[in-house]
Amino acid sequence: MSDTSEKEQAKEQPRRRQARGERRIAQLLEAAARVFCTTGYTAASTNAIAREAGVSPGTLYQFFPNKEAIAIDLGDRLVHEMRETYGEALAPVDPATPLEVAIGSAIDRFIAFNTEHPVFFALLHGPDIPGRMAEAHDQLHATVTGRIEELLASLMPGASPADVTRTAHVCLGIYKSGLELVLAHEDAERAAYVQEIKDVLIRYLDPLVGDRPDHG
Repeated sequence: MSDTSEKEQAKEQPRRRQARGERRIAQLLEAAARVFCTTGYTAASTNAIAREAGVSPGTLYQFFPNKEAIAIDLGDRLVHEMRETYGEALAPVDPATPLEVAIGSAIDRFIAFNTEHPVFFALLHGPDIPGRMAEAHDQLHATVTGRIEELLASLMPGASPADVTRTAHVCLGIYKSGLELVLAHEDAERAAYVQEIKDVLIRYLDPLVGDRPDHG
């Protein structure tokens, strides 16, 4: 074997080990998500997560020292993905966009994320979430509120900043309250609750955006 081939092999082995490690971490995080959704964060244990992942507790401890570390890693990844979701969902819209379309599109993106990742709600709204996750949630909440304000400002061009901020907080509160109902149901009933959230938000916002072009 040539020196070049030996060097290439030497480089390839750490990459393969890293790839295997990443796959194992993903496997453990997926298992943790299922356990957290089933039992809640507080009642979950590393043994239960290892059992769900089909590995020994010793294998789990090679990657995570405790349950909190697993939750934080999982939360960090979800928060990152959530930021990408709301960046697309809450972009300012053309003032001529019908209110129903603007609200419906934003709600659909948020609901899709939360129904695909129910553990996000379970972790961030549980009674005993890790401190670092609580901080991340507060930052996310502030940023989401800011983006809702930007969306509303494009829908309510004549409103004062204070009015826009207040309206944004109410909209987010309505959504978060409705989300719990959405996640508690499935299929057609879930879709019906999603439509209820849209209807409530549209009826709340409609009088506030009455001067927009689509209102004639």
